Amino acid sequence: MEPGTVVEYIDQQRIICAVVLEQKDERLRLLNENNREINQKAARLSHVSQTALKLSQGRDQLVESLKTIGQRRQALSAHINIKEIWEAVHSLEEWIDLDTMTSFCFSGEPDSDQESAVIRAFFENRIYFKFSHDWFYPHSEEVVENNIARQEAEQRRQQLVEEGGQWVRAVLNNGSSPPDADPEVIELLKSYYLYGKESARQATARAILTRAGVDSAESIFSVMVRAGHWQAHENLDLYRYEIPMEFPGPVLKNAAELDGAADQIPEDAHRRDLTELDIITIDGQGTMDYDDALSVQEAGKNLRIGVHISDVAARVEKGGVIDQDVISRGTSIYMPDLKIPMLPATLAEDVCSLVEGQRRPAISTFFTVTPYGEVVDYEIVPSVIRVSRQMSYSETDAVAQSDDRIRALHAAAQAFKKRRLENGAVQILLPELYLRVCSADDIRVRVLDRESPGRLLVAEMMIMANWVMARFLAEKQMPAIFRAQNHPRGRLYSGTDEGTLFQNWMQRRMLSRVILGTRADYHSGLGLDAYITATSPIRKYFDLVTQRQLRACLGLEQGYSDSQIEEILQLLQPPLTHARLVQNRRMRFWILKYLEGMIGSKAEAIVLDRRRDGYTILLRDYLMEARLPSSAGVELKPKDLARVTFQHVDAARDKLTVYLG
Repeated sequence: MEPGTVVEYIDQQRIICAVVLEQKDERLRLLNENNREINQKAARLSHVSQTALKLSQGRDQLVESLKTIGQRRQALSAHINIKEIWEAVHSLEEWIDLDTMTSFCFSGEPDSDQESAVIRAFFENRIYFKFSHDWFYPHSEEVVENNIARQEAEQRRQQLVEEGGQWVRAVLNNGSSPPDADPEVIELLKSYYLYGKESARQATARAILTRAGVDSAESIFSVMVRAGHWQAHENLDLYRYEIPMEFPGPVLKNAAELDGAADQIPEDAHRRDLTELDIITIDGQGTMDYDDALSVQEAGKNLRIGVHISDVAARVEKGGVIDQDVISRGTSIYMPDLKIPMLPATLAEDVCSLVEGQRRPAISTFFTVTPYGEVVDYEIVPSVIRVSRQMSYSETDAVAQSDDRIRALHAAAQAFKKRRLENGAVQILLPELYLRVCSADDIRVRVLDRESPGRLLVAEMMIMANWVMARFLAEKQMPAIFRAQNHPRGRLYSGTDEGTLFQNWMQRRMLSRVILGTRADYHSGLGLDAYITATSPIRKYFDLVTQRQLRACLGLEQGYSDSQIEEILQLLQPPLTHARLVQNRRMRFWILKYLEGMIGSKAEAIVLDRRRDGYTILLRDYLMEARLPSSAGVELKPKDLARVTFQHVDAARDKLTVYLG
């Protein structure tokens, strides 16, 4: 190639005009329009002109000439209507050379400037033609449509990056929120904060932050709080795990219809009228969704105990609008600052709730219990009940010795528990942490005794009822959601021994996982030959499914098959896992929030185990594990008591640091 020849090449998605200074083999030394000398392979040139420049005119003049040529060619390219050309030739479905394409774009004999203009135009617009050096192939209509959509998406992306970057910067710099951003900007920034690299549009979100001059995604939270899209203590796990917090319109409509017919008890010849029976509920303070109630009568030396469960299945039709929504939730979620019910409030707290003085359909399980906790017979019937009194745990504890019903139920509960322990049940006696959030600055923490009379009798009566219902279903060969558990990996104390807090905490770690299946099997943890849960159908979908199986045995409806229950188990695994995570993490958040005000304070701890760089400890008053770094000259071992000081707590970042002393 002769020195002085004007050529063009592509650099960083731009066409650069240059002049050949020298050629050695296949490599060229060029001077470009930016006054830079470069080496380039001849094969990488995008265009070679027929005209040349005189190298003798000097470097500055050469550069000016190259700029003029480049500007002239760029101006020519702006007049080329690629879409019109594509419309005329795309049906040919064949490659078109540069000379032919130039003749389509310009009249007369093509020159180098026009050829370059064609290359520039088609290089910048790849929507309609495939471009390969000096050949062009028209895309199909489908490809063109896709290319247009892709181009529009990229333009939209650039708009979001520009506007979003300005908005983020304004929010962080101004202190008060500027006019709100495009909702799409808000959503993609939220998504990036919640899911990080898993966010589908994380690249765009990162570009917005870069445009705003922000280094860390952590700033997104501050932006959302300042702009009013999140609260300072927003429960982000609800979004992260896509927990439904509202009910769809059709579900609320159906629930309202049921609410209007709350007093209409489903007619059934088998349903026994128990409205004259003295029935009570015992629940936590503030409970509104009452799904279980108790009755007790003397039967000679024995007791005839009734556990009455709200017949939710009589209201919520299998496969109906409400049922389809409920199965996607799986359970009610209880957190210190929020409750998300499985059923709409009109059902959970009224139509299906065993409200004092109201007639309600129920599934009643009666069993005769000896003074030694032995169940000698049982009966399960559909019923109509009327709760005569609703009691709290504290009220129950207060009358545990003076109220004949409570005293009798408590004695039966103790005897049944003793019998279970003698049959190999694993006793885990851990207190319950009660957390009440009045406000971010008013958090109340206390430890509750699970073995108080009220809590013990309710727990054991529910276990007894679930066991009896499991045996009933097993005898009827009816599939259900049975719960089984293998023996623990070890025992740290005997069955009847209460054990220390350390032993109970570590024993819980050694329990085998619960196995869910459609047929009954031994449950080691409870010391029972069969077990299901059916006492909380307002709050748990598993319990509602089992209740439907009981109703099938009682001739009230068609039951599920084994395969249908297996499918339900699979469907419920994700929502139940997410609900458990959300509950546990939110509880931890508020404990840490409480501890933020305890920095510098001391707490009692139990050493659980030794780590390479320290210890795992249990904070006794908060039932929370923490890491304790090693201290020079101090050697601790499991079960040791230690006094620690809170050094740093950050609930938002899930950070807790303590030191010995």
